[in-house]
Amino acid sequence: MSSLLFVCLGNICRSPLAEGIAKHIAREHGLSIEIDSAGTGKWHIGEAPCEASQRIALKNGIDISDLRARTVLPEDKERFEKIVAMDKENKRTLEDLGFRNTKLLGDYGDYGGKDVPDPYYATDAIKEVFTMIRTCVEDIFRKEFHV
Repeated sequence: MSSLLFVCLGNICRSPLAEGIAKHIAREHGLSIEIDSAGTGKWHIGEAPCEASQRIALKNGIDISDLRARTVLPEDKERFEKIVAMDKENKRTLEDLGFRNTKLLGDYGDYGGKDVPDPYYATDAIKEVFTMIRTCVEDIFRKEFHV
């Protein structure tokens, strides 16, 4: 079985959106893929995704309200085949923790390696963040899972 982990800083905005979108796409295509998200920081462990992320996801037919923030774990290195960071800073943190072959979400969807902006401090950008994440996750599924 394939596995995919999305990683951002607090695991309450960007990576839960990516997880929710990926699970939605996997269900639509009948794919059996383990999909999860995590944060490199520990501030929000156990919290639900932020209101702005929940709202934009639900507006697009995806319910992420049951997700809970967690921190990336050492065993995630072996558990997940594909690990995708939302920005260069989190990718560097993952590499410092010994994760290899991590990708940036912005490497997909013709974004040229661009960081996914963090909507935690700019909730007015959530629509653009959602669009970027959805576009990139759809491209991951085309390129990596051939859908």
